[in-house]
Amino acid sequence: MGEPMPEIKSKHSLVAKYVTKPIWDKLHQAVTTTAGFTLAKAIACATEYDDQHCGIYAGDWDSYKIFAEVFDPIIQEYHGISGDVVHESDMDVSKIKGNIDPSAPVHSTRIRVGRNIDGFGLSPGITRTQRLDVENLMKKAFANLTGDLAGTYYPLTGMEEKVRQQLVDDHFLFVSGDKNLQTSGMERDWPEGRGIFHNKDKTFLTWVNEEDQLRIISMEKGGDVKGVFDRLARGIQAVGESVKKESGKDFMLDPKYGFIHACPTNLGTGMRASVHVDLPGYTKEGLSVLKARCEELKVQPRGTRGESGGQTGITYDISNKHRLGYSEVELVQCMIDGVNSLVKEDLELQKKHGIA
Repeated sequence: MGEPMPEIKSKHSLVAKYVTKPIWDKLHQAVTTTAGFTLAKAIACATEYDDQHCGIYAGDWDSYKIFAEVFDPIIQEYHGISGDVVHESDMDVSKIKGNIDPSAPVHSTRIRVGRNIDGFGLSPGITRTQRLDVENLMKKAFANLTGDLAGTYYPLTGMEEKVRQQLVDDHFLFVSGDKNLQTSGMERDWPEGRGIFHNKDKTFLTWVNEEDQLRIISMEKGGDVKGVFDRLARGIQAVGESVKKESGKDFMLDPKYGFIHACPTNLGTGMRASVHVDLPGYTKEGLSVLKARCEELKVQPRGTRGESGGQTGITYDISNKHRLGYSEVELVQCMIDGVNSLVKEDLELQKKHGIA
């Protein structure tokens, strides 16, 4: 009969809803070809912890196909899409209308996407050899970048502590220790095969072999979202073309789910466009009020220390909420419009609370 179904500790997770006993009995012995991944490995976070919302990761592109009876309903419910969705990518910066109001108290803008290269496992399932092969391929690919995108690759292995700490302090470098990444298998063989590339201005970065094989990031001080998006679009294209030239491989791109990622919540664009902005009026009004307004505007407020870092002071990280079912241009436009609305409303709230 195979192994018994494990207890799912995250009772309210999407895994608990869709990994039923019949589904487990049907799929638990299946093993994917690319990374040798199983359903038990995919749902490890939901069986280990009681605080998961999704609770599932893919070990390779095959996981989404072989375990489709689990992934499909989870993806559809999380993203609020129907089963016949088709992903449309659009990185044409000329379609973006307007920009963030120059008078808005925006500290910085950051837009990132995840990308994974076909033929290798995703981080939860990738083999040690595949991970090193990805890193070696990227070293060659980065060397082909020119102009404002050209820069240097810094492997984590053998990195001087002073350099590492500086990159962490600059919010450039990822660190180990996230329980979900550990439990899902993404931190195996740490820090081997991992590193960071950045251009000389530190406005274009790529993480190698963190949660996804590649996290491509464009960032700068201030609120020029259009400029940041333009650099990102050029950077993604340049990296993709360089990978193709060096290996003959493309990024994983599914007609239905868009760009393939280890975490199903990132499917589609895999894009998070965000700004750090001061909202003293909303801070006085209370976080629940801000969250409710952001929900209406289809944006997401976070603390400036990231998803689990909590809130500090009056500065918030505001980003697009959706990833799948919308194009990149639509999501960036939504973030620009949302931040402009929040900033305008915040001025009224400052008056109301006597802090204007």
